[in-house]
Amino acid sequence: MIISLAALVACSTVAEAAGDAASGKKIMSKCQVCHGKDGLAKLPDAPNIAGQKEAYLVKALIAFKDGERKNEQMTVVVKGLSDEDIANVAAYYSSIKISVQVPP
Repeated sequence: MIISLAALVACSTVAEAAGDAASGKKIMSKCQVCHGKDGLAKLPDAPNIAGQKEAYLVKALIAFKDGERKNEQMTVVVKGLSDEDIANVAAYYSSIKISVQVPP
């Protein structure tokens, strides 16, 4: 019961973090070095984040900021972001439309 309640609270916190994509576009300059304006990675070790679920991006960025996830570049970038900035950047990258082609 306690575990279920904790999971519910964690999920609702992330779900409520709906940001503003237009504001996120203005502050994502730190992100575009690795992830690009279009969310397609510019570095071989960086993931593509275009069209990624907003809640996942918020959760991942908060985990980097809190030190739960480790990556030197990400730690430096997220250190200066507020929770609102994180929500807005996540909204921006999640709003990018992508198409997927399944191989024949």
